[in-house]
Amino acid sequence: MKQVVQNYKSGELAVLDVPVPGCKPGGVLVRSAFSLISTGTEMMKVSEAGMSMLGKARSRPDQVAKVMQSVATNGVPATYRKVMGKLDSYTPLGYSLCGVVEEVGAGIDDVKVGDLVACAGNEHALHAELNWVPKNLYTPVPDGLAPSHAAFGTVGSIAMQGVRQGEPQLGEVALVIGLGLIGQLVVQLLTASGVRVVGADPDPARCELAERLGAAACGDPASTAVENAVAELTDGHGVDQVYLAAGGGSNQPVELAAKLARDRGRVVDIGKCRLDLPWNAYYEKELDVRFSRSYGPGRYDPEYELQGRDYPIGYVRWTERRNLACFLDLMARGRVDVEPLISHVADFEDAVETYQRLKDGELKAVTALFRYPGHVAREAEVPSVAVPAVTVKPSPARAGRTPVRLAFVGAGNYATSMLLPHLAQREGVELSTVVTTTALSGANAQRKFGFKAATTDLDAVLGDKSVDAVFVVTRHSSHAELTRQALLAGKTVFVEKPLALTEDELAGVLAAVEESGNDRLQVGFNRRFAPLLHEARKQFGPRTGPAHLRYLVNAGRLTHGSWYLQQGTEGSRFAGEGGHFIDTASWLLDADPVSVYATATSGNEDLQVVLRYPDDSTATISYVTTGPSGFPKETLDLVADGRALRLDDFVRASVYGRKKWVSSRLPKARDKGQNAELAAFVKAVRTGGPMPVPLQSLVATTAATLAVQTGLAGGVPVTLARSK
Repeated sequence: MKQVVQNYKSGELAVLDVPVPGCKPGGVLVRSAFSLISTGTEMMKVSEAGMSMLGKARSRPDQVAKVMQSVATNGVPATYRKVMGKLDSYTPLGYSLCGVVEEVGAGIDDVKVGDLVACAGNEHALHAELNWVPKNLYTPVPDGLAPSHAAFGTVGSIAMQGVRQGEPQLGEVALVIGLGLIGQLVVQLLTASGVRVVGADPDPARCELAERLGAAACGDPASTAVENAVAELTDGHGVDQVYLAAGGGSNQPVELAAKLARDRGRVVDIGKCRLDLPWNAYYEKELDVRFSRSYGPGRYDPEYELQGRDYPIGYVRWTERRNLACFLDLMARGRVDVEPLISHVADFEDAVETYQRLKDGELKAVTALFRYPGHVAREAEVPSVAVPAVTVKPSPARAGRTPVRLAFVGAGNYATSMLLPHLAQREGVELSTVVTTTALSGANAQRKFGFKAATTDLDAVLGDKSVDAVFVVTRHSSHAELTRQALLAGKTVFVEKPLALTEDELAGVLAAVEESGNDRLQVGFNRRFAPLLHEARKQFGPRTGPAHLRYLVNAGRLTHGSWYLQQGTEGSRFAGEGGHFIDTASWLLDADPVSVYATATSGNEDLQVVLRYPDDSTATISYVTTGPSGFPKETLDLVADGRALRLDDFVRASVYGRKKWVSSRLPKARDKGQNAELAAFVKAVRTGGPMPVPLQSLVATTAATLAVQTGLAGGVPVTLARSK
């Protein structure tokens, strides 16, 4: 295999052929996809190697002291031979990468061959095609996070450990001195923690970048801009923390920290800058000076790093490996963005030339990456979400009959306010049984809506041959499994959105369809049934060219305690609601989407989703939570062929073309289609006719909704790959 090395005596850089490392117990063999060139730490080492022996001695006084101790102990000749032998050897470069597990050593059970992992360590995450990495120096990469971004794991952990040492609190103000790679990451981590940040760096481009990434203000430390910004943000008291992320021999960062910190503020040294503390300034303010040791607890401890002995979380919350995993998670959730920091990506075979260009200043970069053979295609691949083809060998259809006997699984707020009132009054419908997890909620539903029976036993309902259809109106996390069970029991199923929260759940539902031959399924996408929207579509008429649709959803804030906030178990808010809007767009455009692009604000609260359709039509869904409560919840515009359709929150619609059509200005009520949807469903059950919405359309809408989360994680369009 090939590896980047350097001769510290001569300064020579080379890509050597070296033996493949063995896969020892307690670690994994990783094939590199991307490795990160630290333009600070690594380039300092590269520059030192090019110095004269005197220059090397001046740059590393700590090593000179060790040499003098050796001379005193072993004499000059022996020490000379030892030092020259060490200098005249190839040493590795690199300490932060992402790659694919190629082999798993004994005792490892948290990853498998083929898994993507981020790796750390200047002895284990080297610029090499293959590396053996011990357990506590790698962590799995979250789904959807690009390998090129995961390669930032180590430097992100360094920045994170520095921020932890500063103990930032919500509402505080921090000063970051030095806006190179580590400084830029510190800015983002502090911003994500609710801290306002001022940055200081002589490079205007780096200052501008830091402001784009969240800093309140940045400027040249030699100017008054930084001091003025600190005074304004802190009412003249000074910043709560200072993070020294600068390098070099100047003492200016330390002096600036003392000048701009508040009384008893904290100063954290992350970089490698000169630290001649001005005694009076630090004493008078009683400044708390702290050092941040690399990636976190565990660093330099061979029992932790090499033998895999973890520190108990109750005693050491954030270890080296936990910091690494935490930083990857922040990137995957969009709280930290490293894409703007990538100035250059070079092929691994061009490593020597890349280092030389960085050293000469020809290539100016905050960060550069090496891309390894065999992984160019992997990175370039567009992520996709499968849209499984529905293949069913239908079982004999049940003859239609009246009354239609319905069972409900779940009797929460939506079921009791939006579905059951319509069904309880409908002729030819019998509410047979309601299934709830608590006896009292079932008894309440039975009393209010006239169910014949109430129970907590789902199996009793699924085994009841007199029940024609089952409504699944439970929490989102249970929809797919309950639907699967009801389909296998031969029931017609109405499931409230979403049908599934993951691709695996969707596949499980379709497997039940294939196994049972029962494709009698409806998902509660009611808006396509809204009478006003139907009339507007009729007035708009058929189209010939591509259409452009804009759908603004003013969703509003969630109230405290809403189970929509339980994203870990119930999925995101858009995963639960988004299918409504995607289905409506697809119905209006008379097609299923072929790709999805999604972007969001920090925290994924406000989303912008762009759907592309086979005829080049597009639909943009703006899902916002920060709009005013008095503004309509849903507004929709469709433009095509010189005509425009507008829907205002299901109370008014208009079509503009050769003639203008406007619906009644005083509708009786806002009708989002629930009643018409239920009528169509009951008719299909009663007659044995086709379901109101084709199953393939339900699958396509569900897959598109799932693709939104994939797109948010990857930051690129997601293809909806249809099975053949």
